[in-house]
Amino acid sequence: MIGIARLAAASLLAIMAMGAAHAEDALKARIGVLRLSSSAPVFIAQDKGYFREAGLEVELKFFDAAQPIAVATTSGDVDFGITAFTAGLYNLAGKGVLKVIGGMSREKPGYPLIGYFASNNAYAAGLKTPKDLAGKRVAMTQVGSSFHYSLGLLADKYGFKLADVKIVPLQSLSNAAAALKGETVDAALLPISTARKLTDEGGAKFLGWVGDETPWQLGAVFASPKTLTNKALVTKLLGALAKADREYHDVILAAMKDGVAPINDKTKPLLEIIAKYTNLPVEQVVGNCAYIDPDGKLDVKNVDNQIKWLQEQGFADKGFDANAIIAKDYVKAD
Repeated sequence: MIGIARLAAASLLAIMAMGAAHAEDALKARIGVLRLSSSAPVFIAQDKGYFREAGLEVELKFFDAAQPIAVATTSGDVDFGITAFTAGLYNLAGKGVLKVIGGMSREKPGYPLIGYFASNNAYAAGLKTPKDLAGKRVAMTQVGSSFHYSLGLLADKYGFKLADVKIVPLQSLSNAAAALKGETVDAALLPISTARKLTDEGGAKFLGWVGDETPWQLGAVFASPKTLTNKALVTKLLGALAKADREYHDVILAAMKDGVAPINDKTKPLLEIIAKYTNLPVEQVVGNCAYIDPDGKLDVKNVDNQIKWLQEQGFADKGFDANAIIAKDYVKAD
């Protein structure tokens, strides 16, 4: 019996040693991300073990605005950034210190993500629709952010001057929401995950969705040239994300109706993962599911349009285009 016990113990130790060796062999990666549904595949890949299955040990680092993620990726504080395009991101990429390696969220009709919201006083005074934002004080995270670009597209659509809008950059989503509630601005562009509690409690009024007004490629996956030298790391990460992209699209997005995902046996596990990482109840997540291409494709033509618009506005440096900032070995173009 003692011999059998010793054999069993030895076998257990061998299995534990193999597990430890496997853990040591895993490539480590830090991903900078926001707690928004627009990063749903990242949360799914982490929670369901797709990163681990690919041989990665991933740490998620959370930020409160997109631009700091681009800076952190450049400095090496994170290995990959997954967030919205900004003028700052483009400027870094234009200097060669960042490369776009994949697509993520998109503004698309029928998929609520970023909305236009009015303060109660401004709404009462006549700010009823997105086209009424001309001449108003509008809060957003930063000048040259994805919110700024969305507002610029809106101005082009309705023929008002963006220069006539008073942009109020407040550096974070929470600050912009607080300014809206406190009536220090007339309006704000916010993700629905940030604004829903505000509107539900009567602190602001909903005006419309960016995706319904002006669809565009919002988010991307990017990395520094140093990270890109580790091809195994990049390939494993993109492979795990591709698996999560497809699952998110086929299970949740394919089931959505009128901008809301149903809660059923199939969707609930994924919705609960998104809720866990966004700190929202599942009942709110269902109306906050951003569109993501099932193959992780990037709308390169739209990215080029973004760069040109930002350059024309003076927010981005001149002298580069989409082709200059994309890692063609990895990007699946739309």
